[in-house]
Amino acid sequence: MTAVDYTVIVVYLAGMLALGWWGMRRTSSTSDFLVAGRRLGPLMYSGTMAAIVLGGASTIGGVGLGYQYGLSGAWMVIAIGLGLLALSVFFSARIARLKVYTVSQMLDLRYGGSSGLISGIVMWAYTLMLAVTSTIAYATIFDVIFGLDRVVAIVLGGAIVVCYSALGGMWSITLTDMVQFVVKTVGVLLLLLPIAVVKAGGFDAMKAELPHGYFSPMGIGGQTVFTYVLIYSFGMLIGQDIWQRVFTARDDRVARLGGTAAGTYCLAYAVAGAIIGTAARVLYPKLGAPDDAFATIVKDALPVGVKGLVLAAALSAVMSTSSGALIACATVANNDIWARLSGRTLRTAGASHDEIGGNRVFILIMGVAVIGISVALNDVVEALTVAYNMLVGGLLMPILGGLLWKRGTGAGALASVGVGGLTVIALMGWKGILANEPIYFGLLASLVAYVAVSLATKPTDAAILDVWRRRLAGEPAAPVSETTSRATAGA
Repeated sequence: MTAVDYTVIVVYLAGMLALGWWGMRRTSSTSDFLVAGRRLGPLMYSGTMAAIVLGGASTIGGVGLGYQYGLSGAWMVIAIGLGLLALSVFFSARIARLKVYTVSQMLDLRYGGSSGLISGIVMWAYTLMLAVTSTIAYATIFDVIFGLDRVVAIVLGGAIVVCYSALGGMWSITLTDMVQFVVKTVGVLLLLLPIAVVKAGGFDAMKAELPHGYFSPMGIGGQTVFTYVLIYSFGMLIGQDIWQRVFTARDDRVARLGGTAAGTYCLAYAVAGAIIGTAARVLYPKLGAPDDAFATIVKDALPVGVKGLVLAAALSAVMSTSSGALIACATVANNDIWARLSGRTLRTAGASHDEIGGNRVFILIMGVAVIGISVALNDVVEALTVAYNMLVGGLLMPILGGLLWKRGTGAGALASVGVGGLTVIALMGWKGILANEPIYFGLLASLVAYVAVSLATKPTDAAILDVWRRRLAGEPAAPVSETTSRATAGA
């Protein structure tokens, strides 16, 4: 590291704080603070969506998987891209038309207010652990850059993200994510990828040096690919951090086309990470851990200035996911859990400064909690696996069922969340956190409970379904009964 590299990184970090301040000046309502006023165009929408889904796990972890398995190491990030493509093509337009702020509010709207609190707690736990795993990654990056102690690195990186997120909410995060998207694209795709391949002698030399399995598309194993699709592709369909970005789209077309562009970008990023990892295997065949591959090749193979930019790209990846997860966690904590416990209702338009201030306070509280948990926790992979297993095992069926199956009921949704979540927890305790069985059987149990209980209980009230249908279609709501008004108040 030289003075030029340090300057690039410090300027980048200072720029993030400056954009946070600028975003604060554009924020005058809850809609601005939580979903950037629902007015992002295709360029900003696609860039920020790509930024949030491609975090430290996709960058550092994706290169590590390439180091360990070769080109098939791309499958984890490919699964993320496929999930984003499916969300954008099949669901994003309808989700955007609902004009809600959280996944739990969608469930309230669809089922009549019977499942929001429990689903909110599950979603809060998921977004909290997602923010924690991203924050822990600061330790690795800041150690390479500045040689900082782990705790100091986590506190420094976490404090910067909490600061700009609390200042302007989603507007600040959108502006910083757009910069982070550009930095990642230049640093990883345009600089690190070609330099790594050239340093390794080109593809012919890489093929001659490594076993044939490193260039097999399924070298990582079919069961692993299947598990990645179950966890990450389906996780993209239902995560609050992803939905909250869908809510920022200006209209249906932006949500669909911008998300499709972001998903396609993810596929290219996946292949690039795997190739970089494969090149690192040729250059450094005896690294202590696969996840060291990214930092090692950046530190040893890149010229002055470029090294700083690529490390800034790694910081971009981590910060974009961390900030997105943090605002999602705070939004759920404030508007799905605390609002219900205190009897408060969130308005979907024209909020007061008190509501903005309340959301800002929850970002600060959740940010401090995330930093504290990150300092105490070491195993990132296990924490992320627990988060996704709980999310997909507990919430996938009620959410997709609500979007696709008219006969699904609130009782069925509650049963699905409870049975799926408990099955996942029990099997993680029995088979181990990283085992495949928890997500396989958790999803099956959740599906059976959802269908069986829905069929065994009274169908959802027709008036509630009418409000739901109109919101999905983007139509103005018809006058509704007092019962329906109470059922949809959470949305």
